Amino acid sequence: MSLAVALPAGALGAAVALLASRQRWSEGTATVAGGAFPLTAKGSDVTGVPAALAIVGLAALVAVFAVRRVGRLAVAALLALCGAGTIAAALLGASDSSALDEKAAQAAGDTSATVDALSHTAWPYVAAVGGALILLAGLLALRYGSLWPAMSGRYERAGAPRPRRAAAPDPDRPEELWKALDRGEDPTGA
Repeated sequence: MSLAVALPAGALGAAVALLASRQRWSEGTATVAGGAFPLTAKGSDVTGVPAALAIVGLAALVAVFAVRRVGRLAVAALLALCGAGTIAAALLGASDSSALDEKAAQAAGDTSATVDALSHTAWPYVAAVGGALILLAGLLALRYGSLWPAMSGRYERAGAPRPRRAAAPDPDRPEELWKALDRGEDPTGA
């Protein structure tokens, strides 16, 4: 049951956080040459942290099945931290005006110019919800991950290398005939 909740929650949370970071988070106007110039800032302009942590969280969600024991615990903790970091960065960016102030300074050609009539959208909070879903997946992986299936170790190499068997010599190859002569064998004998 926990696996059936964690996988979709983590994947959906990463998708939501990535989608929300590409949307408009804030808007305002800058006064340029006596007129108002509209400015907008996407989430990626405000902060790139939610998108980056969503990608890392998605990779950790996949990696949680590739590792076992302590590795799974570490990856699950990373997944939970990605969710918590996404929430924190999105909530801090919800009221941030520095990206718009920077755009206002560029538009006005004055480094002291700031944005007027600043308003924020709901997209930072949507990114925070995505982070909460990633956090939920991480907490479920921490709690129940030891019960989840892992990738098969069937094809993994053992610690010591196995000796190779020598291939049977091909009697039709001339170099094999010479090697047989070198070993003192009679290659013509059956």
